[in-house]
Amino acid sequence: MIKAVCFDLDGTIIDTNELIIQSFQHVFKAKNMPREYIIEQMGKPLSEQMQFFSDRKKEEAVDDLIKQYRTFNGEQHDHFVTAFPKVKEVITALQEQSIRLAVVTSKIRMTTERSLTWCKLDGYFESIVTIDDVTHPKPHPEPVQKALAALNLHPSEVIMVGDSPFDIQSAKAAGVISVAVGWSLKGTTLLKQYEPDYVIDHMEQLLEVMEKENAR
Repeated sequence: MIKAVCFDLDGTIIDTNELIIQSFQHVFKAKNMPREYIIEQMGKPLSEQMQFFSDRKKEEAVDDLIKQYRTFNGEQHDHFVTAFPKVKEVITALQEQSIRLAVVTSKIRMTTERSLTWCKLDGYFESIVTIDDVTHPKPHPEPVQKALAALNLHPSEVIMVGDSPFDIQSAKAAGVISVAVGWSLKGTTLLKQYEPDYVIDHMEQLLEVMEKENAR
């Protein structure tokens, strides 16, 4: 019986895609980076992306780039960020079914909470696990395991929904049911290579997944 759903944030329930792309293009404007190049790296922790794009090998060597990114990102946040269609309706329906909800993200807590509040999704989630809360981010199982511990649930009772291979890998490593979203900029062809348990094309299909799992 499914008792909880964990959601990735960016690209899954909240559309921050354009904000992220423009933030990277702002920082690396001299490189004139194409969108596709940025999309390939989305889903990783920000420090890892900065190291990749800058060719700097140490995390502390990209502190200045992260500061530039977060300044621009914060200034432009409200112009770009929205919830994906039917997200609020579906999480409301899940709550009405007494399904517990969590967020498992590679964002820092401050921007996670800002995005949830801006999209009027704050207050729905019993547990929020950010990159500030873990030693090993996704694709490691630790973030999902942290949510499981907070909810005090067995992996078989939990679904993880995400838009990147890292979400699927983290879910599988933690032993929970993995659901990939078809609106991911990564594309479903790539996501299916990581063998998620389900791929949904719109958020309302998550309710169908719940029914299938609970009918087993």
